Amino acid sequence: MKSNSSMNTHMGNIYIDSEVIAQYAGSVATESFGVVGMAGVNVKDGIVSLLKKDNITKGISVSMKNNKLTLDFHIIVSYGVSIMAVADNLISSVKYKVEEFTGFEIEKVNIYVEGVRVID
Repeated sequence: MKSNSSMNTHMGNIYIDSEVIAQYAGSVATESFGVVGMAGVNVKDGIVSLLKKDNITKGISVSMKNNKLTLDFHIIVSYGVSIMAVADNLISSVKYKVEEFTGFEIEKVNIYVEGVRVID
């Protein structure tokens, strides 16, 4: 079931599908320093896989409460980088760009580091 984020304006209502927000946030995240990509987690088997660009939304969860967004990212980071630096950079760029893109305030960004990869 898809969920929508909505806001009322003087001209009417605006509805943004959470998939659209996830797609945009995912593209911002994959451009961030130290992020190899989004992670897909198979809960049943406990297997983590690097998602291809057209499936990055499977590594992101978007929810809205009291007109504020919460984003959960499941990421794979580059080997040898500071996870704290990657997380800080990811949070600040996603917060700024997604708020500007959607017009919604981001209340929280949760980052789940699911793996580490060596980049060639």
